[in-house]
Order: sequence, then structure tokens, then C-alpha cells
Amino acid sequence: MALDIIQETKPSSATGTIEITDKASAAISKYLKANDAPEGAGLRIGLRGGGCSGLSYHLDVEAHPRPTDHVIQTSAGPNVYVDPKSLIYLQGSVLDYVSGLMESGFKFLNPKAGKACGCGESFSPL
Repeated sequence: MALDIIQETKPSSATGTIEITDKASAAISKYLKANDAPEGAGLRIGLRGGGCSGLSYHLDVEAHPRPTDHVIQTSAGPNVYVDPKSLIYLQGSVLDYVSGLMESGFKFLNPKAGKACGCGESFSPL
């Protein structure tokens, strides 16, 4: 089961950290259970260099946070881990989950994302 990411660069009203919506929290929990993640595992959110515009979102299952991670508790229980470097470009973002006929997956509303590439796989920070 793959984690689909739908990139969106609309500004959000959140500040300081990353807001995880109830829908995203439930989707994270469901994904972890479906993939037999170990007890206490969480979702790592990060950024990688690459793509047409410079940075792309990356999601992965992680058993435990790293010592320097920013840990976010979600409403459905699983934690979200973000490394300090990625957090610089993700502060103020909202992670949502959408499910519909046209698109389904995690959606980032990132106020620090400037220009996105045409395919929607990467962005350049403001």
C-alpha cells in the first residue's frame, strides 16, 4: 500500500509547527495498521532534494523518533516525526488527507512552498 502525496501550495493559517488534520491522522493510523508497523511506530515526514523545482515531500514509516526529531502527536494516536532541516520548510503547514474520484492521498498545504513544478511532485521554497 503506497502513500500518495497530493501537493498543494496554498497558504495555511497554522504557525510554528505542522498541523495534522483528523482525516490525515486517521489515514496514518490505518496505513500503519495495514502495513503491520511495530507498536509505537509513527510516520516520518521529510523533504528530499530533487524534482523539477528543488524539494519533494517524502513519507515513510519509522519505528521510533530520532533524538533531534520534532514529534507531533496526532488525534488518532500515531506520532509524526520531522527532522529539524525539513521542519524549516514545513513550519506552518497543514497535512490533510483527501479521498475522492479525482484524487486520493495526503495533501500538504504549505505556506513556505513557492513555485511548484507542473507535475506536482516538487516545489521551490519561498
